[in-house]
Amino acid sequence: YNPLFSTLWNQAHRDHRKILVVDRDVAFTGGMNVGDEYGLTKVDGVDPWRDTHVAVTGPTAWEMAVVFAEGWPRAGGTPFELPPLSPDFDDGVPTLVLDSRPGRGHEESAAVLAAIIGGARRYVWITNSYFAPKTALLDLLGDAAARGVDVRLLLPALSDVPIVRHAGHGFFAGLLRRGVRVFEYEASILHAKSLVADDWVSVIGSTNMDYRSFHWNAECNLVFLDTTTAARLREAFESDL
Repeated sequence: YNPLFSTLWNQAHRDHRKILVVDRDVAFTGGMNVGDEYGLTKVDGVDPWRDTHVAVTGPTAWEMAVVFAEGWPRAGGTPFELPPLSPDFDDGVPTLVLDSRPGRGHEESAAVLAAIIGGARRYVWITNSYFAPKTALLDLLGDAAARGVDVRLLLPALSDVPIVRHAGHGFFAGLLRRGVRVFEYEASILHAKSLVADDWVSVIGSTNMDYRSFHWNAECNLVFLDTTTAARLREAFESDL
């Protein structure tokens, strides 16, 4: 997708999605790449990366096949058609696929994130690997904390891109003053991108909280409205802490 130096105009555009779809019946997405850093042994002295990925079935898997089918020709692949979605499926967890790419979907993804944070009444816990946000997100987090919401950020203490981590440090003082709690994960490199709010709303995907993800990258995230999924993400967050 968009090889380096292929076009100067689209140089910054990158496909950052992590999608695997099998027979349009089961699909996987989240933060995980394909790399040795996800193995069972240390790489360059660092423990395997901490990440979050999710498996989905049914209509959501079909929707992710659509996302792949749209991105495939942009990487030089031959376009292909997908059969219609079968109406014969069981009701499951209400799920929204947030697909964004340069020129489409970024504002909608940001609006969903803003709605979740703005609608939270008890807590919003966010895990993210590259935190260099725009002012609007800082204000959303600060406003939520000001109205009594437990807002926590779990960010990396180790990073494969140290300059981005240091850029994020510049926002810490302002967030702390407004009541946002900030933690850094020390066990290994944190690469997960997830959010859980009020034991009900969960977000798992590829979007980082930086300018690139909300303007230049193609990204894929899933929003779940489900107590069981939220409980699993809350458990993971507390374990990381």
